[in-house]
Amino acid sequence: MTIKTVFRLSLAASALALAAGAAQAQAPVKACLITKTDINPFFVKMKEGATAKAQELGIELMTFAGKIDGDHETQQQAVESCIAARAKGILITASDTKAIVESVTQARDAGILVIALDTPLEPIDAADATFATDNREAGRLIEDWAAGRLGDAAADAKIAMLDLSAAGATVDVLRDQGFLEGFGVDVKDENVIGDEDDARIVGHEITSGNEEGGRGAMEALMQRDPNINVVYTINEPAAAGAYEALKSFGKEQDVLIVSVDGGCPGVENVAAGIIGATSQQYPLLMASHRIEAIAAFAKDGTRPETSEGLDFVNTGVNLVTGEAVDGVPSISVEDGTAQCWG
Repeated sequence: MTIKTVFRLSLAASALALAAGAAQAQAPVKACLITKTDINPFFVKMKEGATAKAQELGIELMTFAGKIDGDHETQQQAVESCIAARAKGILITASDTKAIVESVTQARDAGILVIALDTPLEPIDAADATFATDNREAGRLIEDWAAGRLGDAAADAKIAMLDLSAAGATVDVLRDQGFLEGFGVDVKDENVIGDEDDARIVGHEITSGNEEGGRGAMEALMQRDPNINVVYTINEPAAAGAYEALKSFGKEQDVLIVSVDGGCPGVENVAAGIIGATSQQYPLLMASHRIEAIAAFAKDGTRPETSEGLDFVNTGVNLVTGEAVDGVPSISVEDGTAQCWG
């Protein structure tokens, strides 16, 4: 082989290496969004926000969702797919906040930034960051409103608790316990649902976060005590189902229903008097800002910082009601409508 030939081969190899490097540099950053379902309007809006921001920033976004709320296996498989695809970041609203930690750890070990959305993992530092509504505060806000409406009668309230699932995901626990703590209920262990022994609590039933589940849960609790006058619901679809059940008992005018979400159908139900008050959260901003966080991480390794005094990034919450209560901060139905989603 002549020196000239060796030189040509060397140039060719260099050209190939440069071309490969250029192609790699031009390859888009990949990110994943994994939600609990793709049906709930909250997650639909979250996906819209993430998709729009990803397109704006030139990020290739892969989206996954559980078949139903609580479908851990599908979410676990989604994390594995994101690792295989060499994503730079994963945004996840976990159905099982404990069981998913092993998969999340594998993703982080592979150099992937993992951000929990809406629902903190257990432990919360299992993710690189958490962007969420202050769910305990969301529960307290609707409690403050309900207690304010009842006045002195709050001491003898009959309260139905319509929770999410048997898994006791953090978002479920935080909203439930925040609500009860506000009522002065001794919740025993603040990380466990249903261990209180306060006579005002008629019981807890799970709803899977949907209307059918809310209807069935409300029917079961009304059969236990037909004098229920306060209904806490994990979200607005469950609240809509609870209202239909109360109508079947002829009790829809005698009960205060409170909820969390702030979706447009829920705010419409506040306007119609079906839901008394709801704590509004902001999923579009929650997701779109987190795509920006993945872009920053991909660029120079920057990681998100938590809100002051908290172990997560607080994405905001407002109480929406048509009947304001003195001393309880709230926004009007009109303002809630202007900021609603779904």
